[in-house]
Amino acid sequence: MTASTASAKEGAPNTAARGSATAFRDFAPIAVVAVLLALVPLNFHDSRSMMTVIIAGMLFLSYTIAFNVIFGSTGQLFLCTGALAGIGGFGSVILSDRVGIPMTLSIVLAGAVAAVFGGLLSWIAVSRSLDTIFTGIVTLAFSLSFQNFVLGRRDLTGGENGLRVEAGKDGLLDTQVKPYYVFLALAVAYLILFRLLQRSHIGWAFRALRDDEVAAELSGVDVTRYRVYAGIIGSAMLGVAGAIFAHHRGFIGTSTYSFGSVDVRVLVMLAFGGIGTLIGPVLGAAVFTILDEILVSYAQLREVLYGVVTVGLFLGFRQGVIPALSSLWDRVVSSGGRGRKST
Repeated sequence: MTASTASAKEGAPNTAARGSATAFRDFAPIAVVAVLLALVPLNFHDSRSMMTVIIAGMLFLSYTIAFNVIFGSTGQLFLCTGALAGIGGFGSVILSDRVGIPMTLSIVLAGAVAAVFGGLLSWIAVSRSLDTIFTGIVTLAFSLSFQNFVLGRRDLTGGENGLRVEAGKDGLLDTQVKPYYVFLALAVAYLILFRLLQRSHIGWAFRALRDDEVAAELSGVDVTRYRVYAGIIGSAMLGVAGAIFAHHRGFIGTSTYSFGSVDVRVLVMLAFGGIGTLIGPVLGAAVFTILDEILVSYAQLREVLYGVVTVGLFLGFRQGVIPALSSLWDRVVSSGGRGRKST
């Protein structure tokens, strides 16, 4: 046996060990979040009102993770989060209740339709060389068009009267506790998908696009392809989450997926927690779900709070709470290391 062969055999276990350690470090936060969130219903399972609030928080966690794939990963400001979720919600209800397609299949198909729209919006933004602000304007116009469609096509959507949902009334989505774990499983699956994307070559391309699009293109990254990838994946996630919520709630209307009800909250949650981070959406969704419950009797004050938080974030914590805490920790560790060296 040659020396090089022996060293290669010795290095293989070390490489595998390093890979296992890296995987554990990457996915351990998701496991901790899943365990902690799984314990939440133990204290509130007897309260229907509290479970409604908590399930809404889990829904917005899923929305925020999906938005993080689009905006946090590639810098595409999609101001149509609610519209894409609404495509999934209304599409799934129409397919299941009126066409007769099984609910599970209708959710998948509606998510696919949302993915198509998201991919088209990304393609338009890239092909027209739209920056972040103009992408936001175009997607906001799409969101307003979707709301007009919902109001105008009463035969499909019920218009201002809304649409009653029959599919899902008898099953996992029609109780207090079981739907929570459905949304928890969805959110955990989205977190795992987000982490897998980060660890893949797609995640490398996403980071390159977010940091410097020109440099990424010069280094060989296909800007159009990867931005469309982000639009498709994130929009599919939004569509599926919106569809599951529609079948759980049993009724959807014009306000269910409106810009004010969904997009503003999702954007604030992500900006608060940390754009592009894994745990940022979890922190943002948790904090603002609690604040919403505290301020439930002060509707106008709640809107003011969102505005104040948004301004404060952009002035003092532009990267969000998680990156700020991480940076603070790094400074503490580095200063501690310098102190030990000087001693």
